[in-house]
Amino acid sequence: MIKRYTLPEMGKIWEDEFKYSTWLKIEILACEARAELGKIPAEDVDVIKQNANFEVERILEIEETTKHDVIAFLTNVAEHVGPESRHIHYGMTSSDILDTTLSYQMKTAGNLLLTRLERLKTALRARALEHKHTICVGRSHGIHAEPTTMGLKFALWFEETKRNIERLKAAIENISVGQISGAVGTFEHLSPKVEEYVCKNMGLKPASVTTQVIQRDRHAQFLTALAITGATLEKIAVEIRHLQRTEVLEAEEYFSKGQKGSSAMPHKRNPIVSERITGLARLLRSNSMAAMENVALWHERDISHSSVERVIVPVSCIILDYTLNLMINLIENLIVYPENMLKNLEITRGLVFSQSIMLKLVTKGITREEAYKFVQEPAMKVWQDKNKNLKSELLQSPEIMKLLTKEEIEEIFDSNKMLKNVDFIFARSVEAN
Repeated sequence: MIKRYTLPEMGKIWEDEFKYSTWLKIEILACEARAELGKIPAEDVDVIKQNANFEVERILEIEETTKHDVIAFLTNVAEHVGPESRHIHYGMTSSDILDTTLSYQMKTAGNLLLTRLERLKTALRARALEHKHTICVGRSHGIHAEPTTMGLKFALWFEETKRNIERLKAAIENISVGQISGAVGTFEHLSPKVEEYVCKNMGLKPASVTTQVIQRDRHAQFLTALAITGATLEKIAVEIRHLQRTEVLEAEEYFSKGQKGSSAMPHKRNPIVSERITGLARLLRSNSMAAMENVALWHERDISHSSVERVIVPVSCIILDYTLNLMINLIENLIVYPENMLKNLEITRGLVFSQSIMLKLVTKGITREEAYKFVQEPAMKVWQDKNKNLKSELLQSPEIMKLLTKEEIEEIFDSNKMLKNVDFIFARSVEAN
């Protein structure tokens, strides 16, 4: 099922061909380094470089017997190289190539994810500017609060996407390390210069201290960065799902020609992309928890992390890649209904201005508690009677009319004045980037 949704660029990184090619590159680089140190005849390295090859199917066939993937790989390579293959994997342990390759794959996948995040950031910025002054009601606890703008929603997601980019960059930097340090990380049979040479040519840095493995807090940070990004995508998706509810309908996923919403009800237009994103974000979170469980390994290394990582690392990268592309398309094509936003703003018949009235009363010299009481009483009448509105009730309140003029009350009921600082927010966010 996941293969159906895997985009070619990301999927390639996690295919056996890519993995074994990287293993072979690392092994050849280690031989080159040892040749430079005078440990291997240069002509032997030439033979290795000329003849080294592998076949995925042959490796899998050998592994059926060896029950060890690295040994199966080395056996297959030796079939191509001949006697000079004795130099390959000299002084190394399996995790030297496994972990260095995994770091390389994670770095490569992470950089691809960064390009997706940059595209999402660009899409959010464009929609924020488009709807900078598109007034809608703000909600707290799902209940109408005060006016805001649709542009500010997009700006909020834009800022969070920026933070996700920085988090992922930091995680990529931390995982971009390799090791060629031997069975327990002590370089017993290899010079550290071999590790330096391999890592430099792989675009990695040597891990300062290792055991038999690169330490898994690095992997946990990477998977957590993916999970947090997924949580942001879910946050956006949940808001869109709320906004698409029939009773709200302030925004809606694009519904393409020929698309069907329900097998039973022909009228349905469901937020299926947002729901899919919501579900996939749950997988990213669960995978990040598994990555944290991998941090504690027995002594210099056990193998409990290996089976987990074969699933969670490629799957998380593929899920986030797919989900980011879903979200980019969703944001770029999101249908926004400003008329419905204005209509919904009026549903509570002026109650969204209750705080403005209260604070105006405070400026007249009464306590905040008194002002709250004076406004809450007419506000509750409006809640209970759909034929009433707050402005009319305020004008009929003796306590309030002793303190405010009709003109002052009229002036307060202006959504645009409540949003006078939108330009300021944009200037330090969307328009500053």
